[in-house]
Amino acid sequence: MSEKETPLTEAFFYILLSLRKPNHGYGIIQEVEHLTNGRVVLGPGTLYGALQTMQKRDWIRIYSQDTESRKKKEYMITELGKEAFEAERSRLKELLDNAKLMEEGEV
Repeated sequence: MSEKETPLTEAFFYILLSLRKPNHGYGIIQEVEHLTNGRVVLGPGTLYGALQTMQKRDWIRIYSQDTESRKKKEYMITELGKEAFEAERSRLKELLDNAKLMEEGEV
């Protein structure tokens, strides 16, 4: 199974979603918390570990870097990252569509 076909962790999913526009680390943490109504709160270790992994996979790239303010970096999703996100979105849609069978009593 390729990296693109592997289900994303919830953290990866929301980080990629928060990078639909350039964003920096703290902004990503805030965006994820906002999107999930506070249910998902990313710690710095989780966030920066995920960002490193996603950079290695070429799912995200550095958009800009401020060398004067503690080297604040803004990240942006790449085309490969969009493909990985879309594969996960499709997988989740299939799960939800199939879950409807339970409501219909066809399981």
